[in-house]
Amino acid sequence: MARITPDASHLVTLVEHIDTVLDRVALLDPPSVAAGRRIRQLSDHLGSHVRPRARSLEAPLLVMLLGPTGAGKSSLFNALVGRAASRTGVLRPTTRELVALVRPEDRDSLTGPGGPLAGLGADQLRLLVDETAPEGVILVDAPDVDSVEHANRELTDRLVEAADLAVFVTTATRYADRVPWEVLGRVRERGLPLTAVVNRMPPGDEARTIILEDLRRLFEEGGLGGDDQPLELVPVAEGSLDPATEGLAADAIQPLRDRIDALAADRDSRLTLAARALGGALAGLEPQLRTIADDLEHGAIDADRLRRLATDAYERELGGLRDDLSRGTFLRAEALRQWQEFVGADELTRMFATGIGRVRGALSSFIRGRQEAPVAEVRDQTLDDLVALARVRLAEAARRTATAWAEEPAASRALESHPEAWTVSDDVEGRLGERLRAWVDTIAEDVRTTGGGKRTLARGASVGVNAAGIGVMLATFSHTGGLTGAEVGIAAATGFLNQKLLSALFGEAAMVEMIQRARQRLVDLLGDTFRDEVARFDALTSDPAVLRGLAEELRALADELRRLPGTITVSARAVVLPDLPSLERQAAAPASATPSGSAGPGR
Repeated sequence: MARITPDASHLVTLVEHIDTVLDRVALLDPPSVAAGRRIRQLSDHLGSHVRPRARSLEAPLLVMLLGPTGAGKSSLFNALVGRAASRTGVLRPTTRELVALVRPEDRDSLTGPGGPLAGLGADQLRLLVDETAPEGVILVDAPDVDSVEHANRELTDRLVEAADLAVFVTTATRYADRVPWEVLGRVRERGLPLTAVVNRMPPGDEARTIILEDLRRLFEEGGLGGDDQPLELVPVAEGSLDPATEGLAADAIQPLRDRIDALAADRDSRLTLAARALGGALAGLEPQLRTIADDLEHGAIDADRLRRLATDAYERELGGLRDDLSRGTFLRAEALRQWQEFVGADELTRMFATGIGRVRGALSSFIRGRQEAPVAEVRDQTLDDLVALARVRLAEAARRTATAWAEEPAASRALESHPEAWTVSDDVEGRLGERLRAWVDTIAEDVRTTGGGKRTLARGASVGVNAAGIGVMLATFSHTGGLTGAEVGIAAATGFLNQKLLSALFGEAAMVEMIQRARQRLVDLLGDTFRDEVARFDALTSDPAVLRGLAEELRALADELRRLPGTITVSARAVVLPDLPSLERQAAAPASATPSGSAGPGR
């Protein structure tokens, strides 16, 4: 009976843990296009091969045929099946879906829940269910690795992640083409057992020898084959065809047919090959996890930089807005004139000239004789102007941030998907207006509670709490800093009179405290509004802390994989997991032996 050391349940749990972390990674925007491809590739590999194979070495072997356009994959598939099962011809691509030969009892293990090809639709996978198919072996014809159709290449990529044995089909003139070797690079990373069929070989032993030796050299230079993983090459002569099956001649592919028949006849050979494929997969997981962890770490660095660009732009504009407010120059002249008319600027100035003590004595009767305070008009005009000024600053901050981000590869894709980031939020004026009205209410409440003496309350009541609150609001914007009305313009002159009025009502110290509190609350709410807008840009990046946390989890899982014992036990024999650099090998493992049923030269 086949078993895995350590026990299968531990390995399955570890793989599922890796899969769970990768699912969380997949929910985030990938740090780069390449990183996204690596994440999807590893997720496919775990779901379609590692987890199913870790659960059972007994599941049928998945043998895939892959190669470039026109290499003869479908012809080879038809020859192995014994009938015209997969389309051939000059129209490209001839294979547009996966075509799988499977026994009835193996169908669910292939496409059912948890199966290597689970979830594929009828337009992606065509099943040939046949009771005469090889026992324990599922043969799959894949679309061309260099197909012009992206969906076809995605199917082939998925099959590469799921297979237990790859049969690379090429020709005597195209075996060095670049694209197939990119796919074979993934075969190497997986440690996937490999056999190669070289179609359309020229006549003559010398020419055949030159081609096969050159191909073997390319395989070895590409990290495929070698003493630890012998590679079988099956040459097929030009014109070796069988019109009846629309395939290659049966005798031309006899070595490969013998290989598959041997696997079907020998359960131990199947288990050994399955263990070897799983071992190669496990060996490849650790570096993949570390590479993705590095991707996430780099993504966190990029996100930090992008967020800092946004924060800096908004802080700069917020500082400019604060300067605008402290000067009071944004205040509308009409609102200031209305307020001057209410307080009676000329008459009040003459009162102040007689001394603050006499002003306090005459203030109540003076105010009671005035018209009703234009509280709503002055408040609304002032707040509208403040909102408009803030919007200009926010729009400039958004423009600066988006311009800087557009030069960053990590952010340009996000800007393309969110063109609204180039300007302010649609609802920012409404949100800021609500906050400012609430701010004015807090000033009125402050006026109501400031000062404890009956005389102060009486003087405040003469003016009205809301009117006094508007006075504090205006003073927040137009503090004179000691200048007199003759030295400043209308905005500062109004501020001067406001301060004199408020000082007369509440006293100098209380007035200063109220203005300072109002100003600080205004600064805080403007800061909140600007931070809300910064958050729009932050939301276009992944949280750096989350990225770093996931990177640490993946590295910890890679460390755990590294600590796995380096053998998979099949019956009484142990198959060594290849290329796990720090694993302690069990002494009984036959490290130098080629497992029964694996490919090797001169079979």
